[in-house]
Amino acid sequence: MNTAIIRTEQLSRSFGSVQAVNELSLEVPAGIVFGFLGPNGSGKTTTIHLLLGLLEASRGRASVLGFDTRTQADKIRERTGALLEFSGLYERMSAEDNLDFYGRIYQMSASERRARIKELLTHLDLWDRRGERAGTWSRGMKLKLAVARVLFHRPSLIFLDEPTAGLDPVAAAALNNDLASLVKQEGVTVFLNTHNMAEAQKLADLVGVIRHGKLLAVGNPDELRLKQGGPQAEIYGHGFTTQMVGALKQQPGVVHAEQSNNHLTIVLREGSDVGPLVHLIVQQGGVVEEVRRGTADLVDVFLALMEEQRT
Repeated sequence: MNTAIIRTEQLSRSFGSVQAVNELSLEVPAGIVFGFLGPNGSGKTTTIHLLLGLLEASRGRASVLGFDTRTQADKIRERTGALLEFSGLYERMSAEDNLDFYGRIYQMSASERRARIKELLTHLDLWDRRGERAGTWSRGMKLKLAVARVLFHRPSLIFLDEPTAGLDPVAAAALNNDLASLVKQEGVTVFLNTHNMAEAQKLADLVGVIRHGKLLAVGNPDELRLKQGGPQAEIYGHGFTTQMVGALKQQPGVVHAEQSNNHLTIVLREGSDVGPLVHLIVQQGGVVEEVRRGTADLVDVFLALMEEQRT
């Protein structure tokens, strides 16, 4: 059993009347990628700031790497890496000089810095462009360099806050591939904030879902799909309406239903029958051309959890 590298107990933070993090109790084992999933404004960034000791909790407590976030925040930040809202890069400096600068901050020797720069930039396919100013690079390349900066001093834990936000799909996929490879190579624990379900499904060993500061579920992606999603029906045809989707959501065997053009996705509770739902659709004027059965993915689980909290 892996030791918990992050532990929170009833951790809370409010800003006036806004409860940004609400009684968060969580354990993150060492050696995994933990995906913290939630829509914008759900409390993900505030949680990272609390864990790094950049914000003080209103209530509750947290420890990171065995250090208390209230009284030992400096020790936490010395031993972790973080990619938050800003990349932390100096755009007038070269890629090589950026990393060398951070190596000096962490008091690495010149030989260590040279070897680490070559190791990381080679892995990220940036070595041949190490002399170029970071400010001339694309956003995707800058983020790769920022990831190298976060990992440069070989921390045992890194925090990544929406690392692929604003990237096009190709650049995001490339960065995720690099992250997956580097995490495996470095043996580092990752706390990854994201609202990108595909990203979480690809990278995370364990996920937590948060909304309005409240933790809704924790588990590995497969467990959550089985527990929250269960079977799924994909129904193709036409004549589907918003009112029809609302009626489907009221059925006892339905966890979640949504419409996309001439396509309905219905997430079912285990053991539920799709037949009565098809009958309901036809009764309400829908034309069903094809029904496919499958298993809910992490996107469906996330949507179902969001909907459960609203009801």
